[in-house]
Amino acid sequence: MKVLVIGSGLGGLLSAAWLSREGHEVDVFERLPIIGGRFTNIEYKGFQLSTGALHMIPHGPTGPLGTLLKDLEADVKIVRSRPMTTIRIPTEKDAMDYTHGFQDIEFHDFRKHFSLLNRIKLAILITTTRTFPPKSGSMAHWCSKNLNQDWALKLADSFCGWALSLKAENVPATEVFEIIENMYRYSGPGIPVGGCQAVTEALINIISSHGNKIHTSTEVTQILVENNKAVGLVADGNEYRADLVISDIGHLETSRLYDTNALDTSAASYFTAIRKLRPSAGVKICLASNEPLIEHTGVLLTPYAQRINGIDEVTNVDPSLAPAGKHLIMAHQCVQWENIGRLEEEIDLGLRDLSEIFAGKEYEVLLIQSYSGEWPVNRSSSGSDLSNRTPIEGLYVVGDGAKGKGGIEVDGIALGVRTAINDILNSN
Repeated sequence: MKVLVIGSGLGGLLSAAWLSREGHEVDVFERLPIIGGRFTNIEYKGFQLSTGALHMIPHGPTGPLGTLLKDLEADVKIVRSRPMTTIRIPTEKDAMDYTHGFQDIEFHDFRKHFSLLNRIKLAILITTTRTFPPKSGSMAHWCSKNLNQDWALKLADSFCGWALSLKAENVPATEVFEIIENMYRYSGPGIPVGGCQAVTEALINIISSHGNKIHTSTEVTQILVENNKAVGLVADGNEYRADLVISDIGHLETSRLYDTNALDTSAASYFTAIRKLRPSAGVKICLASNEPLIEHTGVLLTPYAQRINGIDEVTNVDPSLAPAGKHLIMAHQCVQWENIGRLEEEIDLGLRDLSEIFAGKEYEVLLIQSYSGEWPVNRSSSGSDLSNRTPIEGLYVVGDGAKGKGGIEVDGIALGVRTAINDILNSN
């Protein structure tokens, strides 16, 4: 087949690499001068910062992305985080912040901070919900209904904020329990040596080694549709014909590239659904220090912070991501939809959190990056992703706008790509 891919983000590159290895002719079109979208590196003051995603893969080498990279024989080393996660809690009982001291506990010990009754209930609930997951309601509603303890909601908010850039009230409980099931299935996070760019470069090498090309600074302005089938696209005024078109820019942006009025009325429900999609938003704060601020390679969740949800220190695995003798720390906070217009205030609250979380430590704020609007954390908030298919034959959507169920960030992208490409190959 002749395949055209719109966008060189992780979803587009994974799709192009897979189809390249299958012997298909592939062209990728990227409107930016760089390849990788929100999943590559930018060098700043000698540090390797990321354009979006953290230098961390949620389920490490054995998760959906790690497995797909292995299947593609991509030259990427992913180091499993140890421990998986710790949680920073106040030292004083009933304290609501970190101003009077704190301690770090292992993620698996979070149950100890529930009442005895809730520990018993939680043990029963975890067992039963794996078999009979909740059918409706948000994760926040599930916590309030079943545990009715402030600690449960704080931990859920911190986890959802870090993993999905959403508050627990904005995530369906079914999605969270699918994520928990994937944690049992795949285990915890890992860090790719070389950061996000190591993954991007490995995929570029696969695509180019098969004679296929990535066109940078080339914007797609139209998807060509004939008899309800995608037959090509127009990029920078040039027409390209193909058997298949794959879009990595989300369902809504993809729909703006073709004439929706020419489609059958049966597509009306699809367009209603994509207009309801809400992207998730977040802020990433990159810190530099002369000494480690976190003593391990996993995630530090911060449920008692006002805004910061979690932090990792990637140089504990790969010192090359920072200048010699320096450490790179990356903190993330979700931004609620009603606060997107007040980003400066949200950032100030995040910076204040960090001054409490790392009280007495010396560090420098390297860079603050915000992700919303046309450059969001996810084009479809987790739990609201649609199918990879569109109403147009031969037009598929991959990436952060069409993640697989229960997939955290890039692992969700990998799940969606595997579903889409298997569908494509089985149909042709």
